[in-house]
Amino acid sequence: MFADEGASVAVVDIDASAARETADRILELGGQAIPVQADVAQEADVERAIHTAVQRFGRLDILFNNAGVILPKAMEDVQVEEWDRLMNINARGVFLFMKYALPHLRKTRGKIINMGSMTGLAGQKRNVVYSATKGAVIAMTRSAAVDLAPEGIRVNAICPAGVLTPLLERWFAQHPNPVRVRESQDKSHLLGRTALPEEIASVAVFLASDESSFITGQAIQVEGGATIGYGVGPKAEWGADETAHEFLDHHTRFGEAGGAV
Repeated sequence: MFADEGASVAVVDIDASAARETADRILELGGQAIPVQADVAQEADVERAIHTAVQRFGRLDILFNNAGVILPKAMEDVQVEEWDRLMNINARGVFLFMKYALPHLRKTRGKIINMGSMTGLAGQKRNVVYSATKGAVIAMTRSAAVDLAPEGIRVNAICPAGVLTPLLERWFAQHPNPVRVRESQDKSHLLGRTALPEEIASVAVFLASDESSFITGQAIQVEGGATIGYGVGPKAEWGADETAHEFLDHHTRFGEAGGAV
């Protein structure tokens, strides 16, 4: 969607083939893009990714931090190594990219968009680690906005709930009852459905544009009303704690398999 608006895009992914695939799609549609393989939790990789983008395109106007992983578990079942992994990817990665992008964004009075989550605002059952990482992202966003406003750099976060990505589709498919779990996911949002990726991306494009020129330091909730009562709808619909636990247990197993958001 950024490419549709004329942006040249550096596609950063830990999976080199995924980065190449996305960049190729942009090129096929007439846009400008390069793939960059990098681990967002590794300082040297982040510094190299920023350098590569600036070297190729000559400037940096927009930073969109969108990497993340999830591991839903009860607090007492979380291993310290799992805590560290989520913190390193979801929070440390955001910090590192802001740190190394900042010298270039100062030259362009650029914009930073960070991917938060409604769980960082409202919390979520069996998701204490992920919620903590997203709370950290939201806090970093607000503090960075305070620091950088005098330099004309705006910093905002997007906080979605469920988003109908290919990853979520795979999650549905792995469940013993895919139809039921999908319906329950939809009903956990007040609007009765799960967001499309384009509905999140369009907000990112808006926050990167001059149309949002007086918005900074905000955690924009794009979650279909889910934070008003996330998870209440499905439990009431199923009418049995056993079914709700089945949903959560499968969600946990999916996260343990490396599910990302």
